[in-house]
Amino acid sequence: MSEEKDVIAPATSEDELADMIAQADTGGRNPTGISKQILWWVPLTWALFQLWYASPLPFIFNIGLFNSTEARSIHLVFAVFLAFTAFPTFKTSPRDYIPVQDWIMSLIGALAAGYIYIFFRELAERPGLPTTEDLVASVVGIIFVLEATRRALGPPLMIVAIVFLSYTFLGPYMPEIISHKGASLNKGMSHFYLTTEGLFGIALGVSTSMVFLFVLFGSLLEKAGAGNYFIRVAFALMGHMRGGPAKAAVVSSALTGLVSGSAIANVVTTGTFTIPLMRKVGFSAEKAGAVEVASSTNGQLTPPIMGAVAFLMVEYVGITYIEVITHAALPALISYMALVYIVHLEACKADMKGLPRKHVPKFIQSLMSFLLTFICLAVLTVVVYYGFGWMKGAFGGATPWIAAVLVAVAFAGLVKYSVKFPELDTSTEILELPEPGPTIKAGLYYLVPVALLVWCLTVERLSPGLSAFWATVFLLFILITQKPLKAIFRKSGDDVLGCLKEGFADMLDGMISGARNMIGIGVATAAAGLVVGAVTLTGVGQVLSEVVEYISGGYVLLMLIFTAVLSLILGMGLPTTANYIVVSSLMAPVIVTVGAENGLIVPLIAVHMFVFYFGILADDTPPVALAAFAAAAISGGDPIRTGIQGFMYDIRTAILPFLFIFNTELLMIGIESWYHLLITIATAVMAMLLFAAGTQGYFLTKSRLWESLALILVAFTLFRPGFWMDYIYPPLKTVPAKEIYSVAEGLPDDAQIRIQVKGEDLEGRAIDKIVMLGMGKPAKGVERLKAAGLELREEEGKLIVDNVVFGSNAERQKIDFDYEIASVQSKSDRPPKQLFYIPAILLFFFIVMIQRRRRDSDGDGAVAAPQAA
Repeated sequence: MSEEKDVIAPATSEDELADMIAQADTGGRNPTGISKQILWWVPLTWALFQLWYASPLPFIFNIGLFNSTEARSIHLVFAVFLAFTAFPTFKTSPRDYIPVQDWIMSLIGALAAGYIYIFFRELAERPGLPTTEDLVASVVGIIFVLEATRRALGPPLMIVAIVFLSYTFLGPYMPEIISHKGASLNKGMSHFYLTTEGLFGIALGVSTSMVFLFVLFGSLLEKAGAGNYFIRVAFALMGHMRGGPAKAAVVSSALTGLVSGSAIANVVTTGTFTIPLMRKVGFSAEKAGAVEVASSTNGQLTPPIMGAVAFLMVEYVGITYIEVITHAALPALISYMALVYIVHLEACKADMKGLPRKHVPKFIQSLMSFLLTFICLAVLTVVVYYGFGWMKGAFGGATPWIAAVLVAVAFAGLVKYSVKFPELDTSTEILELPEPGPTIKAGLYYLVPVALLVWCLTVERLSPGLSAFWATVFLLFILITQKPLKAIFRKSGDDVLGCLKEGFADMLDGMISGARNMIGIGVATAAAGLVVGAVTLTGVGQVLSEVVEYISGGYVLLMLIFTAVLSLILGMGLPTTANYIVVSSLMAPVIVTVGAENGLIVPLIAVHMFVFYFGILADDTPPVALAAFAAAAISGGDPIRTGIQGFMYDIRTAILPFLFIFNTELLMIGIESWYHLLITIATAVMAMLLFAAGTQGYFLTKSRLWESLALILVAFTLFRPGFWMDYIYPPLKTVPAKEIYSVAEGLPDDAQIRIQVKGEDLEGRAIDKIVMLGMGKPAKGVERLKAAGLELREEEGKLIVDNVVFGSNAERQKIDFDYEIASVQSKSDRPPKQLFYIPAILLFFFIVMIQRRRRDSDGDGAVAAPQAA
């Protein structure tokens, strides 16, 4: 044990931590006088506008209706205005007042952002024919958005956007491999600013319609006290285990990350509690910070919010929100389980202990308590689900109102139940572990708005924006009423009217905080839209594909590694939403294009998840590693070493994208039955734990090199058994093109057919690639191909593409007229790939036997098996 374990106070004061969050998320300025009032009213107005826009009220009363483009413009007006007033120009700029030049810039920037709203009708009447005023407004608007982005987020995203803007206009002067004819000012400004292809594109639209409401929901939930509740519960449940504070850090960061859109804010919020306690039980400053960094970074990958990226994926991938969170759930779960296990291994290696508990329950008591809780939750779920189903049939249109009353009654009942237990401590220093039972019961009502949000999203299938609206409205009700209700139920003599005023103040503060949290996201999605616009205008994505294919030499694995590294570089210093927009726009098409030309065909969601994972890992990857710098400020450790250690912990996360590219079952794709699902989950969890043990060099005892390599081999086999089966039985067989109709006819419902096409593009370049076409419902082969948009003719013994239907799947796969269908690929008949689980499990038990003997002979009492965690 080092003497560092006695250092339990944060290296940075609470005021400095609050200032760190302010600089990162809400703006570092805190002026006085009229300026303070403006920075209070403007965010509040923004929050009220977003609630109005998301609600059904405009349609009910037929007033205040805005189309999506107008709403995006208004959204950006608020974001730009607040970026110039809330964020100082430089670190040395004044923070206690707003200089005159910033007022002027904020007004000019806001007017330029609002130009689309003010002159919407005029612009709609002259598309593609901008006037001089249009061009001036566009140039000024782009410049001011870039400066707002620099203030709110630092220079990385601004530099990326400027590079792509420069590439758009300086195309003829670029090196030959990436040169293009360039764009005129008229064409460029029309594309980037006056249409929805650039700055006012999909990204800003998702920020306007969905992201704001979810960020507001998270801010209000934090203001209500849910963040502190999650932390206390995590410590109550896990703080007594080996390295307990670190395990609690992982769990609390995961819970906070569910509704957080910022890894840095997550680090600072939970790290204030967890990092000093990790150091107290024996973690070094760097390792304590690294655990918090890895936990908080992974929160951005966790459904249902995924740092607001889940909603962008809906638009970019073209699937439903439920499908997005379904695909993302298992990788996030096993990644967090592996991090808990890594922490356990670190504790075992150093023989750490947990924090002491007041009462140690017997095993049978813990088991009975768990079973009783599980049964009660199951019964409650069934009653609620079928109860609401019955109400819809019985009460029809009145059901929502009755349901609202029942939810309010349930909330009041849980508040009444909570006052039987001590109020949760809000200090950042935990000297003694809280009791699990009272801690959990003291805040159960915090789960009601979260449950309402999940219900609206998954059961009622409301849009994400409308779901977040209803959950936020209910959360506003909670903020106003929780303190008065507690005063009434406790009969403590507290001033109920005073508690009600406090509730209103908390509600307004939560709304203002939520709006200020959105400043960076608002300008980031706008600036990232410029990158997307440059990609669509110049075709740079195709150039990147050619470069990556040339460097990788056609090897799929090299291509994926190179793409991962580029995604890491592009993601450095970018907030989660902008990070995803940039890497998905630039790198996702590379995997799709290059992969298809080399026989790798994967679902688009897997490709987007791949680049997103590596983009997010930039938060804990030096030299930028913003989350690592935030953690180091609390722990007092070296930020670069903290980032390196955090990345070492996150190797398990870095390996996952490669695995689900080749084994899409990890994304819940291709799961055919409930037992197939159970096998997939069980093997994935076991594989990730073994991979963690292999990379940490410790399992039941300290591992020898060959044992670590063997554990990694077992993990790889459990993750991807098909790799070994492919060497024995090829997964696909090639059949002549003339059999395409019979192959298409024999495919099951909604299956895809793989076909090899050859031809020339418009520039005379040879095309030879494999594409996948969805076949839809069972029918004759000709009809199924026609439904996919493909009509063929036979010519000199060859099958030639005769017609490609506009907007069809075939057109989206970039199949063109007169391409030749060279061959068709169909699945081979082969034994189940899961047979390779058998030798892997036998090797695993062999390692267990060897390590157990060595541990017993060495007298090492540390037990590090997964079940002991």
